[in-house]
Amino acid sequence: MNAKRFFLLLAISAASPAAAQTAAPPGAAACSGCHVPATRAGLAIPPLRGRAPDEIVTAMRAFRTGERSATVMDRIAKGFSDDEMQAIAAWYGAQR
Repeated sequence: MNAKRFFLLLAISAASPAAAQTAAPPGAAACSGCHVPATRAGLAIPPLRGRAPDEIVTAMRAFRTGERSATVMDRIAKGFSDDEMQAIAAWYGAQR
């Protein structure tokens, strides 16, 4: 395969929705420790998979500013930039 064809295939695969769902952005893996994929009865921590990205970003910003109280999320949210929050939220929103 020549280099031109290789880079064309690489660009196409990177732009596909399937590729976007498999490559988690930095920081997203840390969320799955507490935010389990499925809803369980009595679980206080909501799942993030399939959730609207704007809801995730709004919650993260509220935790970061202290508008929303938390035990640990306030400290975790301070570790992410707005761009990182948006990338993580978009990735989780695309997961089904």
